[in-house]
Amino acid sequence: MRVTITSRSKILPKTAQTPEYFLRKFETDMDNYAFPPHFLEQLATEPGFNEASFIEAHQNNTSITSVRLNPFKLSPLKTDGQVAWCAEGRYINIRPSFTFDPLFHAGAYYVQEASSMFIAHILQTIRPDKEEPIKVLDLCAAPGGKSTLLNSALEPADLLVANEIIKTRVPILTDNLTRWGTSNTIVTNNDPRDFSAIKGFFDVVLVDAPCSGSGMFRKDPAAMNEWSEANVNLCHQRQERILADVYPAIAEDGYLIYSTCSYSHQENEDILDWLCAEFDMESVRIPIYKEWGIVETESPQQKAWGYRFYPGQVLGEGLFAACLRKRENSGGSNYKSNAQQKLPMKEIEQIKTYLNSPEDFYLFKVAEDWLAINREHKESLNALHRHLYIKKSGVRIGKLAGRDLIPDHELAQSLIINKDEFLTTPLNKDQAIQYLRRDNIDITIADKGWSLMEYEGLALGWAKLLPNRINNYYPKEIRILANAPGN
Repeated sequence: MRVTITSRSKILPKTAQTPEYFLRKFETDMDNYAFPPHFLEQLATEPGFNEASFIEAHQNNTSITSVRLNPFKLSPLKTDGQVAWCAEGRYINIRPSFTFDPLFHAGAYYVQEASSMFIAHILQTIRPDKEEPIKVLDLCAAPGGKSTLLNSALEPADLLVANEIIKTRVPILTDNLTRWGTSNTIVTNNDPRDFSAIKGFFDVVLVDAPCSGSGMFRKDPAAMNEWSEANVNLCHQRQERILADVYPAIAEDGYLIYSTCSYSHQENEDILDWLCAEFDMESVRIPIYKEWGIVETESPQQKAWGYRFYPGQVLGEGLFAACLRKRENSGGSNYKSNAQQKLPMKEIEQIKTYLNSPEDFYLFKVAEDWLAINREHKESLNALHRHLYIKKSGVRIGKLAGRDLIPDHELAQSLIINKDEFLTTPLNKDQAIQYLRRDNIDITIADKGWSLMEYEGLALGWAKLLPNRINNYYPKEIRILANAPGN
């Protein structure tokens, strides 16, 4: 389907919509909005760059808000238009307070910059007819936008490994993947060099590389103060190190998806030239429509295809993305493993009652907690466990206490839960906010036991209903702390 993208900036008379108009406006307002020295001069030489529209997009301060719907959880969220290159991507004209929207906490959608959603289009392009399950790595995954994006494009039999290098950023990654609800995801906390031990393991690796961040100037003007040519060069070196470290983990004929939120040639096309020259990789051309406003480029030496997103030409922020295929075999091992915990069959049968289609899952324990992951991923989980530091595997179900289950928050928000085994308590918006703040909930109860607290049919978490009170089990570490708008 061809979709025409139109600007949401204010409409000007045709006589005013000229490069001269935008440049005069830029010169007038520059005291209030200053790009780093020499930034525009360097950018002017980049492929497809339109200085007038770029300046206007940064000057008018029009906020562009986009979200991506969770295809596994039906959402009544009201939106105003579709992101052309992503089936679940939507624009919102008026930015709501997402913190105080229970649908966000239920995992009905993810707030994500529209240009970044192009990664899903790349993934769908490189595997349209592939029937066998694939293993995908998101190497620099926090906070989880691209991980949930990839997960939405995968089948349950596919495996997603979401890795975050920085330990303090792992919790937000696991929280966002928990909200998404799927069970085919493993979260790791490792340096890229650790993945070189599992040679040829992944069919697709996404490296959304740390970069100088010039593509985010419009969203975060303060980032301009941190940009410098020296930082661009430093990021280029870091990107090469990360890519070289993870390269052995890509399977023969596997794919590397590379992206940055930078406009700098050194971090984009020059990296593609380096990859093709240093490694046995070939560029993959991704189909795009002219109406999308994306600029297709070629690297100067190896003629590798890249895709640039410029504000003012696309309805989104700055992005560069590319895809390459690995042609050589880095070697590897047989990662199959017959390792399996010896678990009490009686407890296994008890746990199965809480799951939909329990035969589809491999059940295992970590300390006293029961977990479930798609049965196809048992061997991969065991292989990864031998080489990586794993923070989350599939869905944590909970602990058994005699005949009862103390359910985990991950089970509440998962797609694998058998809701027939639990009470459900519908909440209106005010009650849902009370629950998410761990405040007392103003509600009359008639039942007793563990209950899924739901908003618009989507689970938020657990509460224990007692004769004279409700015990709120929403996790303390993710509760709403801010005051509601207007308070």
